[in-house]
Amino acid sequence: MSRNKDKTEHASKKAHHRPGAATRVRNYFLTGLVITGPIGITLWLTWTFIKWVDGWVKPFVPKVYNPETYLPFSIPGFGLIVAIFVLTIVGFFAANFLGRSLISFGENLVGRMPLVRNVYSGLKQIFETVLDERSNSFSKAALIEYPRRGLWAIVFISTETKGEVAKRLKNKADTVSVFLPTTPNPTSGFLLFVPKEDIVELKMGVEDAAKLVISAGLVSPDLPDILDDVIAEP
Repeated sequence: MSRNKDKTEHASKKAHHRPGAATRVRNYFLTGLVITGPIGITLWLTWTFIKWVDGWVKPFVPKVYNPETYLPFSIPGFGLIVAIFVLTIVGFFAANFLGRSLISFGENLVGRMPLVRNVYSGLKQIFETVLDERSNSFSKAALIEYPRRGLWAIVFISTETKGEVAKRLKNKADTVSVFLPTTPNPTSGFLLFVPKEDIVELKMGVEDAAKLVISAGLVSPDLPDILDDVIAEP
């Protein structure tokens, strides 16, 4: 009698903990959203970028070379292909002596324009730094105490401090230039010059650190991926 009673109570508890139909439907919906959301946003951003490039490039393509002149439908991405081709050709000509001479002449011309030269010089330096395959910019993620002692923030290590800033701080500290990103937009932030001894380098990569910043701490790299390196530290 007691055994039957226990079985009945067990079955009752099991039925009580079983999620209802509405809960299951909600869980299925959230699961589908988690799976399709990133895919959909990625496709939308890609499509938007292709249309944006097409809108800029296609008007400069002569009609005789535009396949849309002969076809009854448009070709998405044609402008992007033309842009890549033109940039490659420009890079090819810029690599020879004549191209370098023309670029040098153009830069000397721009260098005589008071406001334009500052804008051009800054943009050129940024592009060269970002696109240089040999560059170690943002190769490491780290932690620093910011905005006060006891509070920690993620930063991306740029390079050792150079120029006048390095000279001014030479007798005070051996500093490193770091970029402190903001959440949830990591493209804005602060340039800080931090003493080397105040920087705690992280084992996670820059991409994982960026995900951590963008998600406001909700997305963190899996610990097993970096656990061996952490344990190996003295």
